Amino acid sequence: MKQREPHLQRSRLFAIPIAIALLTLSACQAQKPVTQLRIGTLLPVTGDLAQYGSSMQDGARLLINTVNQCGGVLGQPVELITEDDQTEPAAGASAMTKLVEVDRVAGVVGAASSAVSSAAVEIAVRNQVVMISPSSTSPTFTERSRKGDFQGFWFRTAPPDTFQGEALAKLAQAQGFKSVAILAVNNDYGNGLITAFIPAFEALDGKVVNKAKPVRYPPDASVFDSEVGAAFKAEPDAVLLIAYPETGSLIMKTAYQQGVLGKKTQILVTDGMKEPNIAETIGKTDQGQYIANGILGTSASAGGPGLNPLRTVYQANFKREPKIYDPNTWDAAALLVLAAETAKSSSGTAIKEKILEVANPPGEAVTDVCQALELIRAGKAINYQGASSNVDLNNFGDVTGSYDIWTIAPTGKLQVVGAISVAGRQE
Repeated sequence: MKQREPHLQRSRLFAIPIAIALLTLSACQAQKPVTQLRIGTLLPVTGDLAQYGSSMQDGARLLINTVNQCGGVLGQPVELITEDDQTEPAAGASAMTKLVEVDRVAGVVGAASSAVSSAAVEIAVRNQVVMISPSSTSPTFTERSRKGDFQGFWFRTAPPDTFQGEALAKLAQAQGFKSVAILAVNNDYGNGLITAFIPAFEALDGKVVNKAKPVRYPPDASVFDSEVGAAFKAEPDAVLLIAYPETGSLIMKTAYQQGVLGKKTQILVTDGMKEPNIAETIGKTDQGQYIANGILGTSASAGGPGLNPLRTVYQANFKREPKIYDPNTWDAAALLVLAAETAKSSSGTAIKEKILEVANPPGEAVTDVCQALELIRAGKAINYQGASSNVDLNNFGDVTGSYDIWTIAPTGKLQVVGAISVAGRQE
């Protein structure tokens, strides 16, 4: 055995450089830059916003499939990696961490909820990943962007609630409401709209009867007897309900059970309740009428130059019309792929520098994403015109827009019955 020791030692010594070389090669492979564009989605397939999230996810995948059928980005197919944020900030933060640290995406479409976006955006910024939300509307993001918190990595294709607050105030005035009480989900979305609505309504000589203490409820609440009683107690002309479908429908049922509906006080709602089947979800009265009949709400209009082509594609693929934030989701994904092609890079830092360039004038106006990619490859500047709006973005990542007025007809069908222009100012 001792005679073999030198040979064994030489073998071991010979193996060491090989092992080091293999480890070095493995490390180099692990650190190899990602050239294929990877985009993530952070959307609520489950939870309180699941009625929207699954459809939004379909829209993002449809956009990526469309792009891949016309050559992809940077000569390669775009990879889409999906995560369910469960409409929960903690779950959203965990999913965002996976997207940026494990999947190494360059951009993320999402989140839907403002609370989830708040939890996830710092993770995106820290990892230099672009985040474009289709529906997080809290004014907080504008304020933080103005302070430089997001370093240019945050955008959204839905206008902030400073604009919806003004639209709601104008709708209340048009309905002759002099007094309004507020009942809202206690999160970034609810609190942002409270902050936006009160001064806008007061500027129109309206009175918020519980201004000092609006009724707020936890996002995970399931019983609302005391909240409904407090909101309707002063018998205002209207109660502004700022909610999502799951909890909002329970609140409406509770209000019916307490006998406060159909009397002096009317119901105003926001975009969070604009779900095609909301009347069915809320249910019917003992007389067989829809409890939601006659409620009025606002939501950002989906009326961009690219809306009709998108409707055609949606009908062909899903046999249905796009839901409320599907056009915004399509546009968010489109901006990411167009910015990557323009930047000739799949890195988040390069993409963020080109978002405003592809979204805004003075480039050639174009609605079709494949045509836009062709123009970019030909060395031409573009001005993407979206399905949700013309998607002109300011330096804080915000878009403006008009607002639809919607209601529930006696048949239970959700109908858009008008529009409101807002004077929200971009800086």
